[in-house]
Parts: sequence; C-alpha cells; structure tokens
Amino acid sequence: MKNDSIENRVLLLAHYIIDSKDTVRGAAKKFGVSKSTVHKDVSERLKEISPSLYEEVRKVLDENKAERHIRGGLATKMKYIKLNQYRGQNF
Repeated sequence: MKNDSIENRVLLLAHYIIDSKDTVRGAAKKFGVSKSTVHKDVSERLKEISPSLYEEVRKVLDENKAERHIRGGLATKMKYIKLNQYRGQNF
C-alpha cells in the first residue's frame, strides 16, 4: 500500500513539473513535502518507474538550473528596490 502512494506521488510530481515548468522548491511547496523528497522522487524513483517521463522532467529541471542565477539576481534587485523605496530613495 505504501509503495502505491509513493509511486502516485512521484507521478503527480513529475506531471506537475512538466506541465507547470515549476522548480523543485515550487513543487515541494505545492505538494507539502520537502525539497529533498521532490528531488529524490523525480531524480531516483521516477527513473525506475518511467524512464521516458524522467527524461522530460530532467529537461525542465536542467532548464530551471540554467536560469537559477538569473532568478536569484532579479530577486536581489527587487529586494533592494523595495528597501530603497521604503527609505524614500529612488533610482
């Protein structure tokens, strides 16, 4: 019984990541599990359950990883824009 629920979660996570192009962190938040669980599910367990689905998820995760530094930079930029607006400074 427990293996069925894990397998279902793995497949749900995989389809969610493919459809939404979401990150591991975003999927973890959406499904209420840890990032480690999502990562293990889609990188180890999924490979055993559905190799073709694994390849699709891998493409999305690789794309997210390649763009990660851009998102981080934008988040930092927004942080300082808000901080400066709070202080009454404009750029």
